[in-house]
Amino acid sequence: MKFHWLLPSFLSVFLLAGAAEAARLQSWRFDASENRLYIRTDGGVQPKAQLIFNPTRLVIDLPGTSLGRPSVNKQLSGAIESVRVGQFDSDTTRIVVELRDGFTLDPQQVKFRGISPSEWTVDLPAPTRAGVPNPISEPGGERLSVEPSAGEPQSAEATVVQNVQLTADGFLVRTAGGRPQINFEQSRAGDIATLDIEGATLAPGAGGQQPQTNGKLGVERVEVRQLPTDPPVTRVTLRLKGSNAQWRASVNNSGSVVLSPGGTIAPILSGSQPVAVGRPERSALARVMSIDLASNGTQLVVRTDRQVSYTSGWDQSSRAYWLRISSSSLAGQIPQLGANSPVSFTASQEDAETVLIWVQPRSGVEVGRVTRPAPQLLSLQLRGANASAQPSFTRDPNPQPLPPRRTIGSGDLPQAANRRFVVAIDPGHGGRDPGAVGIRGIQEKEIVLDISYQVARLLEQQGVQAVMTRTDDSEIDLQPRVSLAERVNATLFVSIHANAINMSRPDVNGIETYYFDSGKDLARVIHASILDGTGAADRRVRQARFYVLRKSSMPSVLLEVGFVTGAEDAAKLSDPAYRSQMAASIARGILVYLQQR
Repeated sequence: MKFHWLLPSFLSVFLLAGAAEAARLQSWRFDASENRLYIRTDGGVQPKAQLIFNPTRLVIDLPGTSLGRPSVNKQLSGAIESVRVGQFDSDTTRIVVELRDGFTLDPQQVKFRGISPSEWTVDLPAPTRAGVPNPISEPGGERLSVEPSAGEPQSAEATVVQNVQLTADGFLVRTAGGRPQINFEQSRAGDIATLDIEGATLAPGAGGQQPQTNGKLGVERVEVRQLPTDPPVTRVTLRLKGSNAQWRASVNNSGSVVLSPGGTIAPILSGSQPVAVGRPERSALARVMSIDLASNGTQLVVRTDRQVSYTSGWDQSSRAYWLRISSSSLAGQIPQLGANSPVSFTASQEDAETVLIWVQPRSGVEVGRVTRPAPQLLSLQLRGANASAQPSFTRDPNPQPLPPRRTIGSGDLPQAANRRFVVAIDPGHGGRDPGAVGIRGIQEKEIVLDISYQVARLLEQQGVQAVMTRTDDSEIDLQPRVSLAERVNATLFVSIHANAINMSRPDVNGIETYYFDSGKDLARVIHASILDGTGAADRRVRQARFYVLRKSSMPSVLLEVGFVTGAEDAAKLSDPAYRSQMAASIARGILVYLQQR
């Protein structure tokens, strides 16, 4: 048979962020009106594709991806006969687009587009009737080059951070390769400024070169490190003596990042009329399409037409939060929010290439940090009196184990054996990383912190020392979580998370438990305890290459306690009584496992 490989070098920017963890196919959809296939996974993937003739079909493999559900065969009308999705082998999900007899495709016009490492679209040309049957040739057919769709930016070279240098006016972060995509934020207290360079890696040896500041410009020290994320992020942190200086970040013409102190323009927050942009749009600039509230008033969402760099921080004099989006323009009129909204804002064209957004919180409303839930979205977290749709997570200082839904052995939690056990409890995410955000704005980081806190207390009550990787809403990288467990010589490592899928799938609910190597028995015991103790749906014990599982030396598991996007799970996880039941079930599983050692 003749085949054509369809994924060449233009995808390299996404392949650099190849899937280090086992991914799952979250959703797929074929739009017959546009001949477009949409693919979304919960982790980065590197698709492989081939066009096979006699009969003609497009085969797309997603290595390192599991389907997690039965195969699907969707019958279509017209020249495209069907789309089949199934588990090709234990490590590959396969999607097959099959044409009816007598039709073919021009392989040169099959266009793959990577929106992000976990989101892909495949545009198919209109099928045509085959005048001459496609020849059957030897393996190793013609290699094809697939370019991005018209209007899409070409893939960029990877960014490498070479060093950070002290200058007369601030700091210069020298980079090589692709132009940096930056996110910059200064804390409300003004004592910490954080620069994240997305998709960037540190040059060899650069991580140990922390520049000396000698207190210049009010900077006590500068920290440069590689975050253990996928895609990679290089972070530069300024530890500041005081809150007088407002720092900025920008990318200069040579592609380096300039960090410098400077004032900000006084905010204008009194107007309630839409902001009109009286300039022609510039095709070279990203466009800010909309700014609006989402998730029942718990997020202010900025939507752009492509991924952008931004800086953000607080103006101490006005107590307003500002967000600057570089290389961008306002697309048109941005409507203002109503009088009962948790915040007011203004959006303006600060200069020819910068959009400036000022956000003024109402009384009792707290503004969190900016996150990027999707490449073309920026989300500012809101909490407080007028953003009360988000559930409150209050903790009982002395939680008591609830009786399990079905008894496992005795009705009480088992006592640990007469040995000294240390269990590391790892609440996922935290700080400006909310994790999954689900129905009614519930956030993974808060759900799992509450459950983890109760698990730790229950273990302590049974004579097991519990060490938590975080005890508050703080942002912690993956490596320090593992390092803490190693430092305290933990017997077990239990990472607690909540799951998510597309918000259009509230029907997906249930418990998943992951292990990598030595945690298989631990995963089975805890998983069974959760199912028996809560009655939750069973989505199986699975093996995965999550960082905290691969890098920890002790038996380790990662628990997904339910889907915040699931109608059933979200309602339960919002209930403090259910979270206590979940915590008791997890603690029971840990204690049963320790008894067996």
